[in-house]
Amino acid sequence: MIKTLKDTTSAQIQNALIEVRQSLGMTSSTVFTLIAVAGADDYDETFDACVEAGREHPSRIILVGDGSSRSTRLDAELHLGESMPGELIALRFHGELSQHKGSTLLPLLLPDSPVIAWWAGAAPEAPAEDEIGKLAKRRITDAMGSADPLATLRARAASLRPGDIDMTWTRLTAWRALLAAALDQHTDTVTHACVEAAANNAGGLLLAGWLRSRLDAPVDFVVSEGPGVTAVTMATASGDVSVARTDGKMASFSLPDRPTRKVALRRREVSALLAEELRRLDNDPVFSAAMESLVTDFAHAGNGTKEQA
Repeated sequence: MIKTLKDTTSAQIQNALIEVRQSLGMTSSTVFTLIAVAGADDYDETFDACVEAGREHPSRIILVGDGSSRSTRLDAELHLGESMPGELIALRFHGELSQHKGSTLLPLLLPDSPVIAWWAGAAPEAPAEDEIGKLAKRRITDAMGSADPLATLRARAASLRPGDIDMTWTRLTAWRALLAAALDQHTDTVTHACVEAAANNAGGLLLAGWLRSRLDAPVDFVVSEGPGVTAVTMATASGDVSVARTDGKMASFSLPDRPTRKVALRRREVSALLAEELRRLDNDPVFSAAMESLVTDFAHAGNGTKEQA
């Protein structure tokens, strides 16, 4: 069911939610509140990701976007039922109200349950200090949604607070699992590593930071033609451990003295990344260590094509 409210308030939205739940015979069984902040260019994709997340994680999802009207008002759409066990509240802030979102959102948060903030595109440099970020226990950003992903990721690394996470890290889940499995099979000490990725790909830089934090060895970050991360090579005394992916789908996985094999390594949709992050509400110390490595170990390269830890 969809209920539209024009020029409304937080109190009116709450009352409307109660009325709709009663008319549908629904009980409130949500486990957290997700505040999703979307820009005009990514609003539809963010909405779809929120719907998918609501199916896996019964929750109150508040989608925040800016409207086009100059008059100061708040519009809302309430989405309940329709195979989604939770609630989705799509808000449009118009006029000066768009500068005061936090005070409007506060009454809509579920009491005694965690609050998660997600910026689907552009996000504040220090999310924990943002008016929406201050409402949340966990803050999800995406450096790839910015104009300069590498600079954005470094800035977030410098301002990192407990509870911060970036979808750049989530995109690397399969890469990290495969590389960790490779080193479980080949136990020689890694003396040097190289990560290759498309220009300005924040995932490649963060993967290099993760390897540096775990291996305590020099790591190069080199620009390739993409898409995304295309290769990781780890040098050992008995040969190279390597994973290479040029099509964004399948990778070649090779270990010294063993035949090369193909493994699935597909790039994932935003909805899958969000669903994964919502399964974990505690702080991620491994992510924190990888981000710290970006602050302490990587120097800026003059031509942007190679950086070394």
